[in-house]
Amino acid sequence: MLKNITLGQYYPGNSPVHRMDPRMKIYLTIAYIVAVFLVKDLLGYALAFLFLLFMARIAQINLGFLMRGIKALRVIVAFTFIINLFFSAGDTPLVSWGVLRITREGLQNAVFFSLRLVFLVMGTSMLTLTTSPVVLTDGLERMMRPLARLHFPAHELAMMMTIALRFIPTLLEEADKIMKAQMARGADLESGNLLARARAMVPLLVPLFVGAFRRATELAMAMEARCYRGGAHRTRMKELGYTRLDFAALGIMAAFIALIVVQGAFVHVGL
Repeated sequence: MLKNITLGQYYPGNSPVHRMDPRMKIYLTIAYIVAVFLVKDLLGYALAFLFLLFMARIAQINLGFLMRGIKALRVIVAFTFIINLFFSAGDTPLVSWGVLRITREGLQNAVFFSLRLVFLVMGTSMLTLTTSPVVLTDGLERMMRPLARLHFPAHELAMMMTIALRFIPTLLEEADKIMKAQMARGADLESGNLLARARAMVPLLVPLFVGAFRRATELAMAMEARCYRGGAHRTRMKELGYTRLDFAALGIMAAFIALIVVQGAFVHVGL
């Protein structure tokens, strides 16, 4: 399951999406999230999937690799589906079994909310897969620079967020090594019910957290040894700047959102 988590991983490449300004990619990711929340039917989700497929093709990222991140969240997706299926209000019953009742509105909400979660994860994964942690830090810092006048720690916050994303793959790799080492010593981590598996994970968490704290201490000492002083008088090898590629991507996203809005309007009026 650990190898299926793609959040925080960077997929090196030289595609047009990789060359875009990180600020524009963050803005477009937010716009895609808003567009997903505007979707009201299956046709809209089909359009969202086709748009995501189009962007993955341009970024030269295998769709199967992008969808691997959903496997790690299948429990959350299933829980979201079940909760909305049985506890959403509705007036058109489909199945009734004691106190449990499935309605058409509940089934519709269960499908839509589950798909929304899937597309949100895949959309945000596109950002981290095509943007290196260093570039992402620069983009976040530049976006929050106006808040510096209010003494907002923009650079520190951007650095913390990027370090957290950067160490997700490292922690997953270390967790996988610990699991394999414990399984080689006879530990059973894959059989039994959910409670038994949760108890079997406790010996995994202790060395994982110890290693995480040790790595954080080493990173802090390394930054201090190099006289790191935050964003004050900090220079960059490459200055950020918008290009025609960024504005072209903005136009494509605007056309996609307009298509979602128009399609939703047609559905609303019953055409």
